[in-house]
Amino acid sequence: MNSVERHQAILDQLKENGSVNVLELCKQLKVSSVTVRKDLKLLEDRQLLFRTHGGATLINPYTIDRTVFEKEKIQTSEKTAIAKEAASMITANDSIIIASGTTVQAMAREIQPVGNLTVVTSALNVAVQLIKHPDVEILQLGGILRKSSTSVAGLYAEQILGDFFCSKLFLGVDGIDLEFGLTTTNAQEAHLNRKMMEVSQKVIVLADSTKFGRRGFGRICGIDEVDYIITDSGVSPHTVTALEKLGVKVTVV
Repeated sequence: MNSVERHQAILDQLKENGSVNVLELCKQLKVSSVTVRKDLKLLEDRQLLFRTHGGATLINPYTIDRTVFEKEKIQTSEKTAIAKEAASMITANDSIIIASGTTVQAMAREIQPVGNLTVVTSALNVAVQLIKHPDVEILQLGGILRKSSTSVAGLYAEQILGDFFCSKLFLGVDGIDLEFGLTTTNAQEAHLNRKMMEVSQKVIVLADSTKFGRRGFGRICGIDEVDYIITDSGVSPHTVTALEKLGVKVTVV
């Protein structure tokens, strides 16, 4: 197999699976890891892929911090579908945590409480969405306000969480990488998310398909620490299978 054929084989596999692994390519193409890495570098130079640790992907794996006002205009129909599915998981007289992000904000719009509902949240926009419901008790966490996400983070918010235990955490993320785990673009927010997980019985991640294969600056947790992921039909079957093997229940809407 010459270099042109190898490059086409790599691109075909990327198109099918969304990512490739160096060691697997060595076996399939019957060449050394040095050759594969050179091939990946050449294809990256041609802007046909992005190299990652141990492989490559079709999308830029590194996320940047954008404001909620920018992000809420992206993948709107997918976020709405995910939000409706997530809202349906809330039960009567539930106590839940809602983290920050545009997808969980969309979920807040879809909540129609049955009986009393207690919501602990770090996000101001989530609280604003829920304040119209007389049967929803809102506990707004305090702390340093991040203007880009309209949510709080920091020690004060983390300390308050220690006084509660909730049935479910609804978590938005900036990146989901099968190896690196769940991430966000802000380290303080990632730390607060970990504290939220510690006081929650179930962790439910709301993420549209563009979040897969990406990494943010702050690591929240490993994939195996998540109970559910709700996403849209743009996610690859390969990714869904990999997540399920790690024990995560995946719902595609």
